Amino acid sequence: MAKKKKIKETTIEDFYDLKVDKVDELVAALKGEDTSEYGEVSMKISDCTGDGKASDKEFNPYRTDFLSRIPTFLKAFFIKWWFAGVVCFFINMGLGPYVATADLVVLDGVFLGLVVEVLVNPLFRFMETDKREYNDYIMFPFPFKAYWTFFTNVLYYVIVAVIVNFVYLFINTFMFRFNIEPLSWALIVLVIDMIFIGIKDLGLRLVKKRKREETSNV
Repeated sequence: MAKKKKIKETTIEDFYDLKVDKVDELVAALKGEDTSEYGEVSMKISDCTGDGKASDKEFNPYRTDFLSRIPTFLKAFFIKWWFAGVVCFFINMGLGPYVATADLVVLDGVFLGLVVEVLVNPLFRFMETDKREYNDYIMFPFPFKAYWTFFTNVLYYVIVAVIVNFVYLFINTFMFRFNIEPLSWALIVLVIDMIFIGIKDLGLRLVKKRKREETSNV
C-alpha cells in the first residue's frame, strides 16, 4: 500500500506570502514614527501595491472622505427632509385628488413612519460611529431590533402629520395662501419632528443628570 505524501506544514506568512515587514514599515510611516531602521519608505500607491501601472499618488488610508467632513446635523437634517419630501410627493401629490383630507393626513403619517423605520433610521445606524451621534436625531434610538418601535414610529408620525396639517390651516386662514408641496411640507415636518426630538433629548439629559447627582451624593 502506497504511503500518502505528507504535506509540508508552513506558516501563514509563507503560505500567503505576506510581507509583514512591509506592513510594519507602512504603519510606522503613517504614524510619523522613526522609519530609519526600515530604510527609505515609499508612500506611493504603485510602490505599496507592487503594481507599476498604479497611480503615483501617495497612499493614506486614514484620509477622511468628503461626507465625513460634513457636520452630522446637516446630514441628518437633509436625509430627514429629503425622505419627508418623497412621502409628500407620492402621497399628497399622487393620492391627493382621490382621497379625503383627513384620510390623506393619516396616510402621510403612516408612510412617513414606515419610511423612517425602514430607511432613515437604518441609514443613520450605517453612517454613525461608536459615539452614536445620530441618536439625537432619532425619536426612538434603540440599538436593538424591537418590533414595537415600528408601531410607535407610525403613531408618532401620524401625530406629526396632523400638526403639520394644522400649521397649513393656520397659515392659510390667518396669513396667506400656502399650498402643500414637497419642499415646504418636508421642511415643516423636519421642524416639528426636531422640536419633539429636542424635547425628548432634553428630558433624557435632565434625568441622567439627576441620577448622576443622586449617585454622587450617596
